[in-house]
Amino acid sequence: MIAPTPIDILRLLVRGAADGIDGVLVTLAGIEGTSSRAIGTQMAVLADGRHAGSFSGGCIEAAVIAEALDVLARGEGRVIRYGSGSPYIDIRLPCGGGIDLLFTPCRDARSIVAVLGALARREPMALALGVAGAAPAVADAPAGWSADAFVQHYVPPLRLVAVGQGEDLAALARLAMAFGIEVIAHAPERDPLMREAAGAMAVHPMASRTAEVAFESDAWTAIVFLFHDHDWEEALLPRALAAPAFYHGAIGSRRTHRARVDMLRAAGVPESRIDALRGSIGLIPSTRDPATLALSILGEVVQDYQACAGGVEWTTARAQPAAADPTATLRG
Repeated sequence: MIAPTPIDILRLLVRGAADGIDGVLVTLAGIEGTSSRAIGTQMAVLADGRHAGSFSGGCIEAAVIAEALDVLARGEGRVIRYGSGSPYIDIRLPCGGGIDLLFTPCRDARSIVAVLGALARREPMALALGVAGAAPAVADAPAGWSADAFVQHYVPPLRLVAVGQGEDLAALARLAMAFGIEVIAHAPERDPLMREAAGAMAVHPMASRTAEVAFESDAWTAIVFLFHDHDWEEALLPRALAAPAFYHGAIGSRRTHRARVDMLRAAGVPESRIDALRGSIGLIPSTRDPATLALSILGEVVQDYQACAGGVEWTTARAQPAAADPTATLRG
């Protein structure tokens, strides 16, 4: 794990509750100016001092932990401004902006457990967070402040279905796992690199080009094809394009992709599904080595996952505080 994920932050609260240790869920609920973190970023703090998550490069975390412990001691949550406009004049953010943090005591972890259960089932869920505690929210409730509660949405983590062979497939799978992504690989059964990696990920061997393959995917899954022997794509790509995913992509040159599109049309794949398939994938053009190709593809996949999960729209729409600040009455 490179850094704590939203799931890791929630799990810390559940582990604390199992040990009889209260915790506080801290949520970035407002930004004035700029911030190194997005609205909705969270941090968990337990009464014994353990914590996960961050809101800066280390500028305010000690203050946040101290505030969370005070919340537990007093038994009441609150919204605190840090940075510009804060009553804590000795705490400044390097970006010069101000952030509002909502401290939600979580003595009852049942709502957090419910979120983790939903994510394990690959289902999204929302919580209404306030100064008194957390409660399930209506799934389609708008994110952000609503009356005296902050609605926080949680979506299933990114899953990568990688289909291919050789070093390109192995490099992408290894990098994705190091990033913390669930990887499901489909490779020819005699591919030595995938047998080597089989202990670390789910690997489904394919006996032939026409093998029946069921792609385990949903709206939070990326399906990537990494075949240089493109004959493998003829039977597999139409099935992959029929499976739900936020990203379908295949490596190859523009000429290769044109031939691939012609093949899919000849196979009767609907034009709308063909249009969903990306060719010449990745953020770094014309990569020639497996490691750089893996980095290029993974960067594009993660970027698109954040957009489809609400990350891009969320930070753009919520970066500035509303004209009528709903946290004003909570700050006291």
